[in-house]
Amino acid sequence: MKFLIIRFSSIGDIVFTTPVVRCLKQQVPDAEVHYLTKFSFRQVISSNPYVDKFHYLNNDWDLLMHELKEEKFDYIIDLHHNLRTLRIKRALKVKAFSFNKLNIQKFLLVNFKINRMPDVHIVDRNLDTVKSFGVKNDGKGMDFFIPKEDEIKQTDLPHSHALGYIGIVIGAAHFTKRLPVEKLQQLCAALHHPVVLLGGPDDKEAGDAIAAIDNVKIYNACGKFSITESADLVRKAKLIIAHDTGLMHIAAALKKPVIAVWGNTMPLLGVAPYYGYSPVQTTKFEVSNLSCRPCSKIGRDSCPKKHFKCMNLQDVEAIAATAQAWAKTLR
Repeated sequence: MKFLIIRFSSIGDIVFTTPVVRCLKQQVPDAEVHYLTKFSFRQVISSNPYVDKFHYLNNDWDLLMHELKEEKFDYIIDLHHNLRTLRIKRALKVKAFSFNKLNIQKFLLVNFKINRMPDVHIVDRNLDTVKSFGVKNDGKGMDFFIPKEDEIKQTDLPHSHALGYIGIVIGAAHFTKRLPVEKLQQLCAALHHPVVLLGGPDDKEAGDAIAAIDNVKIYNACGKFSITESADLVRKAKLIIAHDTGLMHIAAALKKPVIAVWGNTMPLLGVAPYYGYSPVQTTKFEVSNLSCRPCSKIGRDSCPKKHFKCMNLQDVEAIAATAQAWAKTLR
């Protein structure tokens, strides 16, 4: 049987689909698994050994559709479920199984603070799309594969970090998911351990400002490494402190302990760090009893209430104390 799995974006959401890829490949006899995503996200999935062939959406839609039609798929597993995937399903005319996005439940939670969300992680909801093929959750959690050529060398980090470090993911796609720079500076100042700041090119300026408080203890890696190289920095860290963002979920896929810092979004949306059955340390920090949370299911460019209490009131001293305690027991 030939399957086409579709998830166009983003980093975390693609990582959430990896148990479907693995379980489908390992549990369905003779399954041939293809994966379609955006070309810009290819590094997130392209090293996955459970995928037989990759397809990428770049600039030429007609060429992509021709390529997909030539494959003659038996089934489509639509884990994005939007208008674009609807076009693909209509064009290929094969049986499709689509991810339930729970848009009504999310709308009620965000707009009226009425919680009708099931206590089910998005990974398990993804797996529900393939249960009719006899696929079951194997409990192994999520996958992220780092090519050998993208592994970080010892010389890529300062000597001060050679014996271990705490990774702090300072970025996130939306402002309301990120701790302000001043809070991150306070967090790093409270840590008595080498720190590596993780993020993309857009986070470099903030990273420089944070690292400036102690250029020996804090190394700003933002924008210096690819996504897979950054993932290897995550893998080599003792633990990860992260906002609700892609590298947090990569950390969970790599079975790293995660201290998750939540702003305008909430883990009850089904997006907490996911480890399957693995007993990995994880905890969350969020400002409770804020009637405005969650103000969005994904994030905003500014706080609609102007006070940004969900991040400004975060107890960074407690976050640092937790990280320090964990770091003493982790290699």
